[in-house]
Amino acid sequence: MAQSWSPKSWRDMPIRQVPEYPDPAALAAVEARLRTLPPLVFAGEARALSARLADAAEGKAFLLQGGDCAESFAEFSANNIRDTFCVFLSMATVLTFAADVPVVKVGRIAGQFAKPRSEDTETRDGVSLPSYRGDIVNGEAFTPEARIPDPERILTAYFQAAATANLVRAFATGGYADLSRASHWYLDDHHHHDLKARYQAVVNKIGEGVDFLRTFSLSETVKQQTSRVDFYFSHEALLLGYEEAMTREDSTAGGWYDTSAHMIWIGDRTRQPDGAHVEYCRGIKNPIGIKCGPSMPEEDLLKLLDILNPDNKPGRVTLIARFGHDKVEKHLPRLIQAVKREGRSVVWSCDPMHGNTIKSAAGIKTRPFASVTGEVARFFEIHRAEGTYAGGVHLEMTGQNVTECTGGAQALTEVDLTDRYRTTCDPRLNASQALELAFLIADLMDAQKKSQGARQAVTS
Repeated sequence: MAQSWSPKSWRDMPIRQVPEYPDPAALAAVEARLRTLPPLVFAGEARALSARLADAAEGKAFLLQGGDCAESFAEFSANNIRDTFCVFLSMATVLTFAADVPVVKVGRIAGQFAKPRSEDTETRDGVSLPSYRGDIVNGEAFTPEARIPDPERILTAYFQAAATANLVRAFATGGYADLSRASHWYLDDHHHHDLKARYQAVVNKIGEGVDFLRTFSLSETVKQQTSRVDFYFSHEALLLGYEEAMTREDSTAGGWYDTSAHMIWIGDRTRQPDGAHVEYCRGIKNPIGIKCGPSMPEEDLLKLLDILNPDNKPGRVTLIARFGHDKVEKHLPRLIQAVKREGRSVVWSCDPMHGNTIKSAAGIKTRPFASVTGEVARFFEIHRAEGTYAGGVHLEMTGQNVTECTGGAQALTEVDLTDRYRTTCDPRLNASQALELAFLIADLMDAQKKSQGARQAVTS
């Protein structure tokens, strides 16, 4: 790895998952235009997220990261953004109440447009076309015209991300996220009366606590703590030309930041230590995620930590484990043990989605809810056994009432998948499945807290 770094030094490294644009000059013109556009986030916000993630690495906070598999131009609307934000708020309320630690809320939104592909081409009925790589690159329709990578889509993605970030910030700070509105964040009781009742019970208990504090003339202090939330944006750093164009030098504290998101992550397909994606990420000061799949050797993980976090700074790296419910027990312990042995500071987060994707009998991609919950439960159990902290979850979810993952309180079956299957890429948890999962995680966090307390009592 070269010692010198610049926002464009990745261009000299081997790269994977790159779309082939037919007009390089048009792509260069779009990237030049991006360099003149305002940042979507600020360096100080990214530093604040790093501090929150440092707490998560030490068990003093919990990371809730989630959102769309891939954001869509067609489904872009204020209502969809609001509904996904409400899922975050309802889940965070449950988790905070259970674990008595702050929940760090990071959305896979306002920039999650590009998707890696297993194959460069897709074949249907003997016709092969370039694979769909997300709306920032090309179109989903299986036509030669739609599948041609179009650089103008990058600008559309930027402006949609800007509008999304603007609306979420308004929700987060303008009163919509006030705890007094918590009853309105989850409204679906048509199919899930018991889930709604359980959520309302949590809200009522929180309300009683807030009212109790107000009796001591602490109303203004309580309002400051409950009237707004901190919310951060993240996406996979896949389209490096876009990331480079959004990389700016901080005028106050110095250093380079990717201003397209507060946090970015490197995917399981692009985490080569000598590759372009790692090269780009090593030079920016944003928090960085690394997807860890079954093929991740311990030595590669430690090498990545050397490259991306040579100073072992807490909050810099989040390891996003995505093994599958049937593989997590085989692969996660060896990585935890390697990281622990070398004294590395990381946030361990569980992605129970990507390793549990299957195809239904009809050939539709889905994720069984039981597999998702199974991986989460094993993730916590393994950390408890290793004496480490399960620091977060990474989910693909939506506030829409979709039928993309089977199971859950709705008892969705493969027959139900075609009712409201709307994802442009991978299946997402719907609002009720996400909240149901939050209650499971809350129970696991409570058990983790008690286990840590018992361990500390023994060693003190």
